[in-house]
Amino acid sequence: MLKKKNRVDRKTIDKIFKEGRFINGENNLVFKFIFNKNSRIPTVSFVAPKGVCKSAVKRNILRRRGYAVLEKYLKDLPNDISGVFIFGKKSLELFAGRKHKNYNPNTHLEYEIKNILSKIN
Repeated sequence: MLKKKNRVDRKTIDKIFKEGRFINGENNLVFKFIFNKNSRIPTVSFVAPKGVCKSAVKRNILRRRGYAVLEKYLKDLPNDISGVFIFGKKSLELFAGRKHKNYNPNTHLEYEIKNILSKIN
């Protein structure tokens, strides 16, 4: 889980949704961001809307997996960025399932996040 200082606050999220640019991933993941001149460290959050799943437990699984993956790549982000990863409707199938020998949702999510972060720089 990311530290609180690395997560976006509520006011900044509203600003990101109004003014931000976005990058689409290959599979149901969107990164919406702004460059915040007041920020000295990168701040990023994950949003799983109710359209993904009505169950809060499953939406929290998506968010927690996202934070766990992003923690590895936080140092690759520019210091003045504030952004939000938004899960799409089929994200539950792609990123929240159980591991088995043919498919690992954690590595799939990691690939998706790496792909989006490479487009920023």
